[in-house]
Parts: sequence; C-alpha cells; structure tokens
Amino acid sequence: MHTDRLMAAVEEDLERAAKLLRAGELVAFPTETVYGLGADGLSNSAVARIYTAKGRPQDNPVILHVASLAEAEGLYQPTPWQAEALRRLAEAFWPGPLTVVVPKTDRVPARVSARGDSVALRVPNHPVALALLTAVGRPLAAPSANRSGRPSPTTADHVLRTLDGRIAAVLDGGAAPLGYESTVLSLLGDAPRILRPGALGPEALSSVLGVTVPSPAGEEKAPADNQGLPALAPGMRHRHYAPESVTLRFTDEAGLEAAWPGGDAILCRSAVARRLGPRRAPLVVLPEAPEGFGRALYDGLYALEGAEVPFAWVEALPEGPAWAALRDRLMRAVAG
Repeated sequence: MHTDRLMAAVEEDLERAAKLLRAGELVAFPTETVYGLGADGLSNSAVARIYTAKGRPQDNPVILHVASLAEAEGLYQPTPWQAEALRRLAEAFWPGPLTVVVPKTDRVPARVSARGDSVALRVPNHPVALALLTAVGRPLAAPSANRSGRPSPTTADHVLRTLDGRIAAVLDGGAAPLGYESTVLSLLGDAPRILRPGALGPEALSSVLGVTVPSPAGEEKAPADNQGLPALAPGMRHRHYAPESVTLRFTDEAGLEAAWPGGDAILCRSAVARRLGPRRAPLVVLPEAPEGFGRALYDGLYALEGAEVPFAWVEALPEGPAWAALRDRLMRAVAG
C-alpha cells in the first residue's frame, strides 16, 4: 500500500483525508497530544484495520474521538451520577487532553471496546482534528499512530517511520503541541479513578467533580483469572513507548557521570548535559521542566533508533505530580 502524505493546511487534502476515512481507510492525523491513527469509529471492519496495521493486541481498546459531547449522544448510557460527572468534565476540559471511560451502547462496535462493556471518549483540542471530525461527520477511533509498542508519534515523520505502507495517508499538521497522551479517567463503578496519567492531574479533576480523585497506583495488570478479558482503556497492560532494538535502563546522576566517557547512548535533562559537557556517543538532551518534555522524549527515542545503538542510560525523572505522566511513559519504555 502507498501511504499519501497530505497537508492539513490544504483544503483539498483535508477533504481527501475525510473521504478516505468515510470509505473505511486508515488516516493518521494530529491532535494536541500525539498523532492518532483514525478509522471510522462506527465501522467494525474499519476499526479492525487499526489492529492489523499497528499489530495491536486484541484486548487493547481504542479511544473514540468526537467533535463535542453532543456528538457522543447515543454512544454511552450513563447512570445519573456518571452523566453529571461527564457533563462537568466536558464543560471544564473538552476540547482537551482528557479521555473519559463510560458504559457503552450497542452502537459502539465491539472492536472499539475490545469486546468490553465500556467506551473511552475524547474531544481533541486541535484545529485539524476538529476540522477532520466535522468533515467526516462520524466519530473517529484513533489510538496513537505507531506500530504497537513503539514510541508515540508527535510528527508526521514519526508516523511514517513505523506505518509507511500500512495505512492510506497521514495528514501532516506539524508537531503535536503537548507531545504525550491524554489522561484517561474511568467513571465506571461508584467513583472516578485515573487509569492512565496525563496532562490533567488528580487535583484538577477533583476540583471539577467535587470528590477526591486519587492518584493512579501504577500500571494495572490483569489478574490471573481475567487473562484474555479486555482492558478498560488503552495503555494499561502492554509494552509501550520503547525504541526498536535499544535497551533502556534508568540510572542516577552518578551513573550518568560514570557512563559519560563510554559508548552507550544517554538520555538526560539539560542540567546534567551542561555539567558533563559534550560526548562522542549518542546523547539525547531533554528539557529541564515538564513543558515540552513528552514531545522531546518521543523524538529522542526515535533518534536512538536511527543511531543504531543497542543500549542507552536514562536519567530518572523527579518525583511530584507535574512529572507523574512523564514518569509513567518513561517507565513503560524502560520496562519494554
């Protein structure tokens, strides 16, 4: 398959992308978080193509992107408290980097929910994504536009690194502004809980909902007697974000100093790099603050693939809520 590179700023290209999606094809497109791999979210066969193109595990559900909460009407069937919570969250955070998991209706294809009973909904805060949703006129199923397990893409070039020849097109809208995935909040059961940390932390969610939303306890595993059942949301069970053919390991500043003269690659923040100076082996310098870190991290992980190095030392990130989502992504990459 040939993968077209379409330009979001060109009206004819955006309409071409919408036409491909309406025909059941796969098109990658930018959101404020990362690039998503879009398919007609109400077509079981179109969503099945996502799993094939990505090599995605069958128990890993995908997020449905909609243009507004009103556009999600008929996709979910909440209890009264869930409906009120979703209304508050949508008013405060949509469009934005928040995905909400609620009970689904039969209108949601089985492939979207990985045959589960819930659906993950999001309104992306990106003009290209919103224009594309409007042009298609249907919800778009859209996990990150990369081969399963690889770093998330924040540019069209990243998408083509792993999906060229596997999808119909990528709609190039420049670099994703935020650069890492949305917070996933479950409204299932009796209380809200974070399934995947993201840009919106527990404090912001708690203030809007009027109840305490606890910090996530870490990666959720399927219990032994539930193997084969679907996860509630993407990013909860499987290997994620790891560069191909590169083993990553955490170390502290002393470990980085010891490794600096050697031939292994290093990923560290700018303060350490400035103190230790230039080096011959591959070096990925990351921002000192959380802002822009996710985009720089994924770009750096793809750069390591191109450097053809088998091993990289990674500076452990600080504790604290501002770094929680980024620690989550980096820990999953190292674990991979």
